[in-house]
Amino acid sequence: MDALFGFLGNYWWLALVFGGAIASGLSALGSWWSKQAKQRHKNRIEVLRVKAEIAQSKRSNDPQAIAEADAAGRASRIERLMSTHDEVSKRWLEYELDAGKLMAFPTMSDGRDPHTAAFLRAKKVADGLRPESSESRIDAETYAEYRDAVHDYEVAFDVAEQEARRVRASGFTESERQRLDRAQHMLNVAVDQSATAAERQTAYRRVREELDGLIVISNAADSELKRRVAGELEA
Repeated sequence: MDALFGFLGNYWWLALVFGGAIASGLSALGSWWSKQAKQRHKNRIEVLRVKAEIAQSKRSNDPQAIAEADAAGRASRIERLMSTHDEVSKRWLEYELDAGKLMAFPTMSDGRDPHTAAFLRAKKVADGLRPESSESRIDAETYAEYRDAVHDYEVAFDVAEQEARRVRASGFTESERQRLDRAQHMLNVAVDQSATAAERQTAYRRVREELDGLIVISNAADSELKRRVAGELEA
């Protein structure tokens, strides 16, 4: 070590002569080391990718893995169909449970209207094909039938609703429209909490009288109407 320091002490001027070359060499060495590190990183990534492909290939050739993946995909598709089915039914129930909406768009409760009749038929088909749950094992043909039925159900409802909003009560005679107007006025009184219990009861009876033979109010809609009229009005 003393000899090295002695040499450096005697020949320090060599650093002035070869300093640039030494610095260049160190820079080149650093660059080489960096490239080597990047290459090792790429090699590790490539190894991981190949391992992943091998694992995926094994899973792809595994009958159980294939069956599980197919079942999961089928369950997801059925769940989306059932969600659409439920959404259309919910929109329909908004009319079935709301006497006010039925009076505003009476053809939605009229099975004689061709659009409403088509919707009700589509609903019956979709309800009949609906699986018990998204996990139900159904074959491709049954799935396709249910998928098409839900699509027809959704389209038929949209058409019936658009038509009902277009025609409103235009299909009724002048006297029938007057009855609808009176029923709507009485409905406003029946659900007005500032009115007395006796006034609400009288208004409720008038609503039912005006709609009798004009619009079919389901039992569910009648129960909902009673609930809205007043807590004092017994079902």
